[in-house]
Amino acid sequence: MSFLYKSRRAVAGVAAGTLFLGLATAPAQAESGGHVARFLQQAMDEARFQDVLDLAPPGSAQARILAATEEKEAKTSEEYARLFASAADPQPIVQQPQLDVTVLELDRYGRPLSSGTVLMSPQHPRGVVVPVDRNLHTTAVRWRQWDDSGWYANQGRGTIDIVPGREQAPIDFMSPYPASVLKLMVAFGVLRLVDKGTIALTDTYDYRPTEASSLCLGETSNTVANYLEASLTSSSNPATCALVKLLHDKGAVDELNQTFQSLGLETLQFKNTNPASGGRWSNPVTMTSLDTAKLLALVNGLPDKAWTAPNGAPVTAAVLSASSRQVFKRHLAAQGWNDMLSSANRCGGSYPAAGIPQKVADRWIGADGTVTVAGNRFGSDVRPCNTAAEVTFSHKTGWVGNSGADAGIVKSLPGKDGRHYIVVAFTNLGTQYVDADRPPAEPGLLPVTYTEKLAKLGHAIDAYETSRSARR
Repeated sequence: MSFLYKSRRAVAGVAAGTLFLGLATAPAQAESGGHVARFLQQAMDEARFQDVLDLAPPGSAQARILAATEEKEAKTSEEYARLFASAADPQPIVQQPQLDVTVLELDRYGRPLSSGTVLMSPQHPRGVVVPVDRNLHTTAVRWRQWDDSGWYANQGRGTIDIVPGREQAPIDFMSPYPASVLKLMVAFGVLRLVDKGTIALTDTYDYRPTEASSLCLGETSNTVANYLEASLTSSSNPATCALVKLLHDKGAVDELNQTFQSLGLETLQFKNTNPASGGRWSNPVTMTSLDTAKLLALVNGLPDKAWTAPNGAPVTAAVLSASSRQVFKRHLAAQGWNDMLSSANRCGGSYPAAGIPQKVADRWIGADGTVTVAGNRFGSDVRPCNTAAEVTFSHKTGWVGNSGADAGIVKSLPGKDGRHYIVVAFTNLGTQYVDADRPPAEPGLLPVTYTEKLAKLGHAIDAYETSRSARR
């Protein structure tokens, strides 16, 4: 029985009852045990993420090399491929992987309808549902900062709190490092400066680092708009370093972190980056799937209150201007790395499995129909999948050896079933973890970056949301 078939059966089996928004009311309460959460917990359990193999098991030469990496995201895909190609004897993963997944359903106007957040870890191998209140907020989790070596040494338990005062919370969870999904926070901070008039997208910024960085490379000059586009569409690390340094130059990093706190996005923390280079993206940079989904709901836009802030004020999409939100969404819709929850860049093959059935942006497709992003060739003709595509997926992916991440907004294409939802997944299953049946990489093509179980999960979520939209 296929995973998709079982997931569709699960769709039929969940209770139909849920709370929906009126057109001018506050978000419905997405309680523990809600329909989205029940489905998501079952789908994640059925995916059997614990069956992956580890190309850098504890004590291996690959593990020692990764542990010595100064910048978490400095290695290129080619460098990772060479490193892991020498792993002659991949081993089963030592314990249940960490996963943090949220699905946030939206009405046609972008208002949150209902949500589900499920965490998976060695302590919760079948997944645990996170209870949230009507503000899409939870106090039930003691969020811990990611610890690369501690995931092994402490059986997935973290030691550094992200949010203070949660010692008595019933769920203790170490949040996976967000990898390049952190660029969502950077873009939000830059566009806030644009809205304030501190900078303009047309301004030229001369990036002049005063410390060397293997992540950020050397000096550049470009417009803020071009840096922003490169950061979000091709996931350029040097462009993002320039934007991070720009935020530091303007004294805006502390303000950005405070803004997230004031909006009730308490786990979104952009900390410990280097003002001299814009680099040093490390474990103090934190995001969780629930707060990232809420941030994307604001970027997506809605006509009235999204939720209530900790100080009692209404939170609305006006945190960014309409023009800034359009820029943000346009870049997310045009990004090139469609290979985690979606797998459209690898259309038509037997591996990896199909994910969210999205349309690939034309800008990445060559005359032969194959996708190339930042010099990385995928090798599959995506035109048949684009013809059959059902949704747009405006999203940002990220990966390092022990981090895989994807966060985006799904909308149906004209004439397709009316899906409108946000999906965010953070996991420690980065490039060092592979499926036992992954075929060898073809010369000159980018190796498959993630376990195909993530694409299968994306497909199952989209099938569920298709079923949900048909009943609304």
